[in-house]
Amino acid sequence: MTKITFSNESTYKKFVEQGREKEFDELFDKGVEEAKKQFGKIHPMYIGGKEVSSKEKIEEKSPIDGTVIGHFQKGTREHARLAIDAARNALPGWRHTDFRERIAVFRKAAEVFSKHKFTISAVLSYENGKSRYESVGEIDEAIDFIRYYANEMEINRGFSRKTAMEKSAAKVSAGFQGAPSSKTEKVVIRMAPFGVFGVLAPFNFPVSISTGMSTGAMITGNTVVFKPSSSDSMTLLTGLKIYECFKEAGLPDGVFNYVSGPGSEVGDELAVNRGVDGIAFTGSRSVGTGMIMKAYGLGLQKTFVVEMGGKNPVIVSNKSDLDEAVGGIASAAFGFDGQKCSACSRVYVHESIREQFVSKLIDKVRGFRIGNPLEKSVYMGPLISQNAWKAYSDAVEKIKQSGRLLYGGNRVNTGLSGIYVEPTIAEVGKGNELLKKELFVPILIVEGYKDFETAIKEANDVDYGLTAGLYSKNKKEVQEFMDKIEAGVVYINRETSATTGAIVGLHTFVGWKGSSVGGKGTGSKFYLQQFMREQSVSLTK
Repeated sequence: MTKITFSNESTYKKFVEQGREKEFDELFDKGVEEAKKQFGKIHPMYIGGKEVSSKEKIEEKSPIDGTVIGHFQKGTREHARLAIDAARNALPGWRHTDFRERIAVFRKAAEVFSKHKFTISAVLSYENGKSRYESVGEIDEAIDFIRYYANEMEINRGFSRKTAMEKSAAKVSAGFQGAPSSKTEKVVIRMAPFGVFGVLAPFNFPVSISTGMSTGAMITGNTVVFKPSSSDSMTLLTGLKIYECFKEAGLPDGVFNYVSGPGSEVGDELAVNRGVDGIAFTGSRSVGTGMIMKAYGLGLQKTFVVEMGGKNPVIVSNKSDLDEAVGGIASAAFGFDGQKCSACSRVYVHESIREQFVSKLIDKVRGFRIGNPLEKSVYMGPLISQNAWKAYSDAVEKIKQSGRLLYGGNRVNTGLSGIYVEPTIAEVGKGNELLKKELFVPILIVEGYKDFETAIKEANDVDYGLTAGLYSKNKKEVQEFMDKIEAGVVYINRETSATTGAIVGLHTFVGWKGSSVGGKGTGSKFYLQQFMREQSVSLTK
C-alpha cells in the first residue's frame, strides 16, 4: 500500500536554501506585470458556471496607491438566492461523486494554484497591501490546505467504515435491546455532507483562508456559495482568481459559485436562507455571533464553522532570551500592520527587564521600512482602509489620554496615496479597554508584571482565546504556561514570530472561548468533520 505523505509548498524557503533568491524576486516582479494587465476590467459573478451581472458595480482600488484594480458586480439578495439554487442543483451529483474523484479534482487545483502562484501573489499584494513574502506565503498556505485536506480524505477513506454483527443460533420470541438475531447485520458508519455552505471570506487572508474553508466544504461533498470581502476592505479579484483556479482544475459548474456584494445583502441572505445548510466564516466576533444569533433566532438548524479574532498575549520572563523575544514579538505585532487575527497586541514583561525590553523593541521596529509593499525591502505596507485608520487614530488618542506612547502613533508620508502609519508601542493602565478590544492595527500594549501567575491570569482575562506566546527558559514556567493559558495556538520561545504564522501540517489553527465555535481548527485532523454529519446505516441479510 502506498504511504500517503504531505509536504509544504514553502516557496521562499526553498528558493533561499537553493541560493535562488534573485530568481524568487524576478518571478514576483514578473507576476506584478501580469497582474497589472488585468486591472481596470469589468468582472462578472459566476453562478452555476455562468457569467452574471448586476445593475450596480463596485470599484475596487488598491490601498497602496489607489490603483483601480477592477469593477465588480454589486450582488444583491436575489443574486445570492440564484447562487443558492445553483448550489442546490449541483449538490446531488457532487455529493454522490466518489470521494476519490473529488480528491483528484482538488489535487489538480493545488497544481493550478502553484502554476499561477506569483501572479495571484502580486494581485494579493495590490489588494490588501501585503509584502511579497507575506503574499507568496499565503498562496503557499492555500495550496497546503488543499493538499492536506485531500490527504485526510484519502487516509480516512472518505470518512466511511464498515462493521457487522454476526448471526446467532439462539432465537427469541420478541426483540429487545441486545437480543440475538438469526441474520447477519451489516453496518456502514459514514460522514455525509450537510448540503450547501455559504463561505464568507476575510480581507486579510483572502486566498488561503477562503480556499481552506471552501476546500473543506467541497471535498467532503458540499457545494458552496462564496462571497469575498466586498466592503471598504475589498479582495474581489483574488476571490475571482480562486474561482478560476477551481474551474481550471475541473470542478463542475455550480459546485463553487462566486458572488460579489455587500455583507448586508449577500452575506445576510446566506445566513437567513433556508437553502443554506452551513456557514464557514472568518472575521470579527460581532459579525460571527450576529449571524449565529440571527439564524438560530429564526429556528434554522445551520452548522457554523467560524473563527472570530483574538486579543493575543505574550509573556516575557526574566528567564528568557531577550533578543529572541524582541524579534518574535516585533514580527507578530507589526507584520502586515498587525492586521491578523493572530497578531500580538499585548505583552506582559517581568518588571526587572521591562525597560531593557522596551528599549530593544523600539530599536528593532525603527528598522522596519514603511512604504510600497511591492518593493522587496519594505516590511510594513498600508492600512487596508479608512476604517482601519480610524481605529488606529482613535486608539492613539485614547493612549494619550489614559496611558503613554512609547513609540510611534503617527501617520507616515510615503509619497503614496495610501494610509501608512508607524508601528506603535504604548503603556496603559490595567483594565483599559485597549487591553480587551481587538484593534486589528499595528498597536502593541506593554505591561509589567511581578509574579508569573499574575501574568498568566491577566493574559487570560479577555473574551478571546486564539494565540498566545511565552519566552522563558525556565521549565517550571513553561509547564505552568502550558497548563493554564487559555488559547488554541500556543508558541513557546518561537524565534520567527511570537503568535503568528501557523504552518499547515505542523500546527493546527484553532480558537478557544470567543475566538471560535466548535473548538476545532484549520489544518487539523478534525477540521473536515465539521462539514459533515454522521450516519449509521444498518442492513440485515
